[in-house]
Amino acid sequence: MRFPTASWRQVREEISRQLSDVPGSRLQAAVALALLTAGASANVAIPILLGKIVDAVITKSAISTIGLSLIVVAVVSAVLSAAGFFLLSRLIERVISALREDMLSTALRLPTHRVEEAGTGDLVSRSTDDVAELSAAVTETAPVLAKSAFAITTTGVALLSLNWQYILVIVAVTPLYVVAACRYLHRAPGRYADERAAMAERARRLLEAIRGRKTVRAFGLEGQMHAGIERASAQVVKDGYAARKTMMVLQLWMTGIELTMLCCGLGVSFWAVQTGALTVGAVTSAMLLLIRLRGPLMGLMRVIDTVQSGYASLSRIVGVVVDPPRAVPDYGAPAPYGEAEMRNVSFSYGNGGWAVRDISLNIPAGHTVALVGASGAGKTTVAALLAGLRVPEEGKVLVDGVEVALLSDAERVARLAMISQEVHVFSGTLREDLSLAAPQASDAQMLQALDRVGARWFAQLDEGLDTVIGSQGVQLDPVASQQLALARILLLDPKIVIMDEATAEAGSVGAEALEKAAIEVTRGRSALVVAHRLDQAARADRIIVMDNGRVVEQGSHHDLLDYGGRYKHLWDAWQKGRQG
Repeated sequence: MRFPTASWRQVREEISRQLSDVPGSRLQAAVALALLTAGASANVAIPILLGKIVDAVITKSAISTIGLSLIVVAVVSAVLSAAGFFLLSRLIERVISALREDMLSTALRLPTHRVEEAGTGDLVSRSTDDVAELSAAVTETAPVLAKSAFAITTTGVALLSLNWQYILVIVAVTPLYVVAACRYLHRAPGRYADERAAMAERARRLLEAIRGRKTVRAFGLEGQMHAGIERASAQVVKDGYAARKTMMVLQLWMTGIELTMLCCGLGVSFWAVQTGALTVGAVTSAMLLLIRLRGPLMGLMRVIDTVQSGYASLSRIVGVVVDPPRAVPDYGAPAPYGEAEMRNVSFSYGNGGWAVRDISLNIPAGHTVALVGASGAGKTTVAALLAGLRVPEEGKVLVDGVEVALLSDAERVARLAMISQEVHVFSGTLREDLSLAAPQASDAQMLQALDRVGARWFAQLDEGLDTVIGSQGVQLDPVASQQLALARILLLDPKIVIMDEATAEAGSVGAEALEKAAIEVTRGRSALVVAHRLDQAARADRIIVMDNGRVVEQGSHHDLLDYGGRYKHLWDAWQKGRQG
């Protein structure tokens, strides 16, 4: 379920919308086109003046005036064309910049399940490879396309103004250009789209291998992962060659068309001189104009390869933003008080079976409920459903008496916060990282939050809250990263906290520190804890034991031990493992 690729109509409409959002875009475009037209017209005058110099030499007339005019025309053409290119490039870059921002904004607002279904590799490829390809295509092709288009148009007009018979040249070669272009456009878009899709598949496989490296090593899957990446890379090469082959065939067509054009031009020129319709200088100008057409035409052919690749990337980018998620309006939920409930909830990932089935649980305000069970029992799915990251297919998930799916972002943030074992430390200062949860928090509040989660490592930072952390600064270990994430939760101050194995990365060394931090975060709040350590579950007000997506036992720690069921077996195995 990859993200869609936008149609031509959708791309056109999105670009029109982006242009309308740029202040004065119509005026800027009109001025740029006027300057480019004037520059191209002045440029066409150069071969005409060269032809007049030929006539002047033949008649032994003075050429100083013509030579001076030639210099002036060349300078004017260069200045006008440069000004037009500058305005056009600035306008296009602003549109591309806005499109990139819209894509990033849309991607960040997409539901987690939508990204997971499409695969993070597809989204990463669109937001990196495709954006880079589009930016490069625009930078490389916009000036060439504008220059070539105006040069071809003005040259055609100049040829017809010299002698109407040169229309025969255009009539002879136009059908050949049409056939060549149709053949290319019939094959190229699909081949370039296949190439971009193959690159997305390669990115997906690489990300899976990197992110799942521990699992890959544990199960000895290195060979299998390498083979998959090799196949994906080979497909990129195959599709890339197919796309470039289309361009090579087009260039062969262009060479033949150019030969036909020059032969026809020579024939018309010979006829015009023989009949006295044109002077030698005039037909020299005409042939120079025809020869000069080769440059713009070849320029178009050289960049059309980049244009097709850029358009394939553009259609993939627009495919993400063309149907952005709709903002959920405020439901009018009551003031947060921290009660959560799941009523007969069932959910499936679409693989033919139920991930969780007929789950019912209640978390009273201020209480902690722990979920335990073997891997694959459905614990993380329950946590995602309660957090609103997944929508149940059956049943209801209620927070403060309102279905989670009906809450707006602001209403949900005031009530719910979820923290998992996979936390991210953003590049920037420690203050900036903490302020993501509470932009208005003071330094004192940030320091208090760090102290409450036991972040003793803060004292070792020479610049305090101004210390740069993350990939471009101080690298925090897993325990410190998790403490930072827990400090964000304290600053956010939700009524309900969902902890999905939030202390699993601590290991034996940092387990105690993170356990204390987790207790501090859940104090005075409602909490759903997916427990990987059963001593976490033992402290909960109620324990829910899951197996194969269903609740099989629930009760307090002592009640479940007295019952002697699955929980007691898990507890005994846990205790034995700790002693060992």
